[in-house]
Amino acid sequence: MFARGGTEALGFEHASPRPAPDSAVSASRSILLLGGTGFLGGHARRALLAAGHRVSVLARGTGPADGAERITADRADRESLARVIDGRRFDLTVDFLAWDAGDVECLFGAPRAALGRYILISSGQVYLVTDGAKPPYREADSDRPLMPEPPPGTFDHAQWRYGIGKRRAEAAALALLETHAVRATILRLPIVQGEGDGTLRLWAYLERMLDGGAILLPAGGEQPMGHLHAGDLARALVCLVHEPARSTVLNLAPRETLPLRELLERIAHAAGVSPRFVAASWDEMRRAGLSPACSPFAGRWSSVLDPARSALELGSAASPISGYLPSVVRWHLEHRPQRSHPGYAERPRELTLAAALTSTARSQFKTNN
Repeated sequence: MFARGGTEALGFEHASPRPAPDSAVSASRSILLLGGTGFLGGHARRALLAAGHRVSVLARGTGPADGAERITADRADRESLARVIDGRRFDLTVDFLAWDAGDVECLFGAPRAALGRYILISSGQVYLVTDGAKPPYREADSDRPLMPEPPPGTFDHAQWRYGIGKRRAEAAALALLETHAVRATILRLPIVQGEGDGTLRLWAYLERMLDGGAILLPAGGEQPMGHLHAGDLARALVCLVHEPARSTVLNLAPRETLPLRELLERIAHAAGVSPRFVAASWDEMRRAGLSPACSPFAGRWSSVLDPARSALELGSAASPISGYLPSVVRWHLEHRPQRSHPGYAERPRELTLAAALTSTARSQFKTNN
């Protein structure tokens, strides 16, 4: 769980765990979190505060701070941002809100702010916009040529635009060494699960399970999933406060992968429900007028990352899904959102297709027997 040690369990016989910090090294550090009131930033904020660090949170809104200093600003407003961090000094800056190169350039355009080492929270989406890369994606796979731009206004185009923006943000972060003599580290993440998740992606499946109808399994539910728990990201950041990673780019991800069907079965078990699953091809779903949004964990925009490099450098493994999934499901059931995942609007068409596929399967069974 990104604590030091324990590399033997990973299967890396020659990996060397980081030594435990001595009292001098473990002194409190001043840390700036951009976006530290949201889902991922909240987990990081609480872990860094618990480790004894001085945490400042920069955000537009009024989310929880838990004892961290609150700095209110719009990070996209260059003048506003420069004003609130003018003259400030931080040992480390962690950026959860860099969506494109301009966000990084705006931050480091503040002339009298000392931001220390810089950690950019990026995404496995940077691999998914390339042409021909195969999972599990290694860090070097992001250097492959880009895929053609999907048609504007489509679901695929929105996902492509996000991945392209993250690539540009990464390039801006890597240029900081030359322009500002800043050491940057990029952490690429897969889908992240955790308490406090407001993306509604896990809720998208729970809501379907709770309504009692069948749940479609795109491509039969065989697509592998590799999700990270938000607490593992937080622990990795605590680890990186004192000891920078040797590599500039790291995939922060679990080694464990599960097919979509097994993941949903585990979610159902944790929720105490027994849904009926119906396999469907992507072509069948498209002909029924369904978009990939009806199954947010599935499809080409769900990345599986190779974590070998981060496992070696950080000295431990991500949490197994069996250790955190029941708690995450319980949190979602106890904090039911007031709105549905956008893909739930397609639920009537899903149920119609599931009924048709089930009827066809029954007819074929009778014919064959």
